[in-house]
Amino acid sequence: VYNHKGEVLISRVYRDDIGRNAVDAFRVNVIHARQQVRSPVNMIARTSFFHVKRSNIWLCAVSKKNLNAALVFQFLYKMLEVMGSYFGKINEENIKNNFVLIYELLDELLDYGYPQNTDTGVLKTFITQQGVKSQTKEETTKITNQVTGQIAWRREGIKYRRNELFLDVVESVNLLMSPQGQVLSAHVSGRVLMKSYLSGMPECKFGINDKVIVESRRAADSSSAAGATKSGHIAIDDCQFHQCVKLSKFDTEHAISFIPPDGEFLPKHQGHQFRVIPLVREIGRTKMEVKVWFFKPSLF
Repeated sequence: VYNHKGEVLISRVYRDDIGRNAVDAFRVNVIHARQQVRSPVNMIARTSFFHVKRSNIWLCAVSKKNLNAALVFQFLYKMLEVMGSYFGKINEENIKNNFVLIYELLDELLDYGYPQNTDTGVLKTFITQQGVKSQTKEETTKITNQVTGQIAWRREGIKYRRNELFLDVVESVNLLMSPQGQVLSAHVSGRVLMKSYLSGMPECKFGINDKVIVESRRAADSSSAAGATKSGHIAIDDCQFHQCVKLSKFDTEHAISFIPPDGEFLPKHQGHQFRVIPLVREIGRTKMEVKVWFFKPSLF
């Protein structure tokens, strides 16, 4: 973890094939480079450097192996999410004030360089900001059962004076155009954000409109998708669920049943299989008007 000056705030080496000089190599070739380095993946002396930047903080992962880049970036963003859940905003001051906590998190997040446990709810059961305290045998057993049990994302004994559940549906239109006005990419993506403040181990359930059909991009072909839209159904592609969701009755009852983690989590992420048609009109040199319509794929 670097600051904007290239100073190392947090460093942890998991394998012997990575030397300490890798820290200086990234600082010189990326952070202090004469020209801005836009690529998130850089090869320096046969070593791969993967980095993400959050405000003035650089988070970098280093390896000499041929890794799955998507897995590395997924872990880096998950680490930012975990740190944010502990001490809020990711900045230099908060990292310096919580460096002991971050090293404890690194010990649990990675084991010999392999991602192990990235669930915030599980981590907060045995890594706290109040310091280390002696745990009774009963408390230790509860932690072990949570980590290794069937419901690892939620601990037992949670109590609230008032049970509350907040559900937010967020949708966004993504459009990429060339300077000539040609549409390069256009789609609608959506997600469901949930905040749960419920006591005990509650099982929640919410339903989906009968017109919605969830299809996997790998399994569904174009003919089945076209047939679904002709019959008035809405096809949803690339739908991902949180691990707490039970999908046994989803296909038959169109109901999502789950035991939610405590706090905020993302139970669902989906891409809508609609055809997006944008019309762009230039009003002036510094102003343009964009109109967006949604059409069924079967119309084109």
